[in-house]
Amino acid sequence: MRLLHTSDWHLGRSFHRVGLLDAQAAFLDHLVAAVHEHDVDAVLVAGDVYDRAVPPLAAVELFDTALHRLAAAGVPTVMISGNHDSARRLGVAAGLIERAGIHLRTDPDGIGTPVLLSDAHGDVALYGLPYLEPALVRDRLNAPKAGHEAVLTAAMDQVRADLARRAPGTRSVVLAHAFVAGGEPSDSERDITVGGVAAVPAGVFDGVDYVALGHLHGSQTVTERVRYSGSPLAYSFSESGHRKTMWLVDLDGDGTVTAERIDCPVPRRLARLTGRLDDLLADPALVRHEDAWVEATLTDPVRPTEPMARLAERFPHVLSLVFAPDRPDDDPHASYARRLRDRDDHQVAEDFVAHVRGGAGPDDLERAALRQAFDDVRVDLAVREVAG
Repeated sequence: MRLLHTSDWHLGRSFHRVGLLDAQAAFLDHLVAAVHEHDVDAVLVAGDVYDRAVPPLAAVELFDTALHRLAAAGVPTVMISGNHDSARRLGVAAGLIERAGIHLRTDPDGIGTPVLLSDAHGDVALYGLPYLEPALVRDRLNAPKAGHEAVLTAAMDQVRADLARRAPGTRSVVLAHAFVAGGEPSDSERDITVGGVAAVPAGVFDGVDYVALGHLHGSQTVTERVRYSGSPLAYSFSESGHRKTMWLVDLDGDGTVTAERIDCPVPRRLARLTGRLDDLLADPALVRHEDAWVEATLTDPVRPTEPMARLAERFPHVLSLVFAPDRPDDDPHASYARRLRDRDDHQVAEDFVAHVRGGAGPDDLERAALRQAFDDVRVDLAVREVAG
């Protein structure tokens, strides 16, 4: 059986205030063309269909058009909700839409009920695990605690239990939206940390033939059977080195997996340039970036006059300007951004406590309270999105 694995469309998202709807429409044209060109048997969409819980009307219309085109192609599509989606909104009319071969899996109660497809070698069971916010689904899944590993393990226990009841030789595919250990994040994924832990071990998914992951925006192989397709478009300059693709996965009769990448259309290349303003404006080696979306990091010791306007004369698509003056690390005027580089919210909060106490950081109880406060805020935001 041949599967086309994609995820993280983020319909409705912009790139530094540049609208991407036309680029997203071009990607969906490419997706439908790939379905026909490669004789795909099923399309897998592993979450974050939309960029936010209440997407703009134009994004909803684009999604509606995509569903109609996939249904017209006669190729089943299995789609789950991600942490950016409103599961309830995305799942509206799921029962009716299923009659057209579009299987929306947004309700945790349906985790153990697969979409069953068949080929010459027998059945393939496709299980959709929507994004599982631990605090919201722990009780529904009878998980021992509210953590990502706990709720995903409980969900996979349901999958393995259902699979054990099926005929020997039934192959299995799981769609999930999660941060799996070994994956490489970028700057454009929303933080899903709970209790200081975001990643789950790949072993959580043991027992199935292929795991189609969403959430991380870089296409990557965690194991030969566990893969991220990545987002079809770049949504931050941290993705400038990404090759945006979908996975074309062949699942043989014995469960053997082979996969190849299909490149996605690139609306405009990304370039991250660093140096002093005059050097960036004069360097002949940078001519290749003059048509790219540019993020420029200026290292001038003193901020230049009208840097954005001057950069735009050479790089008309410059979108982001960062200042990182060349100064010694011990310079008291070193940039605040440099001091915070590679530090997460929890670490910044702990550093603040140490600062106001004259160097005495939080103890274990205070550190736990800080983490709980961050988790409570994130869960409150998640509840509000679910409620609409």
